[in-house]
Amino acid sequence: MVVGAFPIAKLLYLGVRQMSKPVANRIKAGARRSEFFKNYVCLPPAQLYHWIEMRTKMRIMGFRGSVIKPLNEDMAAELGAELLGEAIIFVVGGGCMVLEYSRQAANSRRKEEELTETLTGLQTQLAELTLTTETLDARLREVNRQLLSFPAPNK
Repeated sequence: MVVGAFPIAKLLYLGVRQMSKPVANRIKAGARRSEFFKNYVCLPPAQLYHWIEMRTKMRIMGFRGSVIKPLNEDMAAELGAELLGEAIIFVVGGGCMVLEYSRQAANSRRKEEELTETLTGLQTQLAELTLTTETLDARLREVNRQLLSFPAPNK
């Protein structure tokens, strides 16, 4: 029974992605507790997201000149923390994809180099065999020429 190589890198990537979810949840909880984090990291993206979302919905429904009221602080902090958590998971997942792509590219490049080396070696061997064959052919012609230069024996 032949078993392929265990994909340890893929398992590590999966572990990192799974670990990012609890880390994101802890960061979200910390963002809810810290005033600085809440006011400067969570609230601005949440208000922007709310403004874009509501503006889009209003335009789709046909209300062009509607004024959009900002979210209250608690809802904005909750939305900002959720956005932050999702962004962390997205960044970790994207990072895992980039690492996997670079790993696959390196493997493919290594296989291509091995194939190129093998092809170069085979071409070198072919050139050497061609030269050897030409040398032997020249020797054979020389032996035949010398053989024909001897006089025929008389009986």
